[in-house]
Amino acid sequence: MEGAADGGADHRRCRGGPVDPQGFGLREHNEMAEPILTARGLTKRYGRVTALDNCDFDLYPGEILAVIGDNGAGKSTLIKALCGAVTPDEGEITLEGKTVNFANPMQARDAGIETVYQNLALSPALSIADNMFMGREIRKPGIMGSVFRMLDRAAMEKVARDKLTELGLMTIQNIGQAVETLSGGQRQGVAVARAAAFGSKVVIMDEPTAALGVKESRRVLELILDVKKRGLPIILISHNMPHVFEVADRVHIHRLGKRLCVIDPKKHTMSDAVAYMTGAKVPEEVMA
Repeated sequence: MEGAADGGADHRRCRGGPVDPQGFGLREHNEMAEPILTARGLTKRYGRVTALDNCDFDLYPGEILAVIGDNGAGKSTLIKALCGAVTPDEGEITLEGKTVNFANPMQARDAGIETVYQNLALSPALSIADNMFMGREIRKPGIMGSVFRMLDRAAMEKVARDKLTELGLMTIQNIGQAVETLSGGQRQGVAVARAAAFGSKVVIMDEPTAALGVKESRRVLELILDVKKRGLPIILISHNMPHVFEVADRVHIHRLGKRLCVIDPKKHTMSDAVAYMTGAKVPEEVMA
């Protein structure tokens, strides 16, 4: 296992062929750039349990930042704090240099932060198109939309179909079918397509390939790199180390409710990352 991990570190792209042949994921991190999203001193307690313990976070423009950590390390709580699903007890979050205090995920979404949650956050009884446009429905032009509030379902279905086609989820035949009729992988694809379609400043993906098959996982990784090419920074939370080392520019290692270190996947192995996560090894560098 360790040998395989070390080999994966020497070649960040998988043996099946590079996902990013143009090298967008190989650019060096710009140390002069200002972070687009930061957190300082985040603390969140649930009774006697401290989920976040004076946690710091930095996301730079145009990068894919992977967040990894053992179960219970506080990764999900950190992401929920960044996207407004959880209000931290202490600390500060800044977006593009301005302090933000999101009371709910809608405010974060309006600010340009789009999230794919681990539980997908889809409404099973609604159609694929309705789920993609939930809370931002397209209304018909003229009096039918402004007065009678009628939805332009044809327009929504066209956009939904286009986004799913970009993702390569061609197994979905009817864009108007209820989400509850889809497989787990297809549901994940709908959630990922929604985030890629509407994220304007930051896209957060919490375990986006966890429920996907090999082919769909490959297309999601390709979509992640496509989103990056359009200039959007991405936060990728994942337990899949090969995927993390394949697409990430930097890796944020979370341990015991705080940022332990940030490593460069080109200079560290998967075995190093796992050792840092579990406490078996102490990182020499605090930041990548």
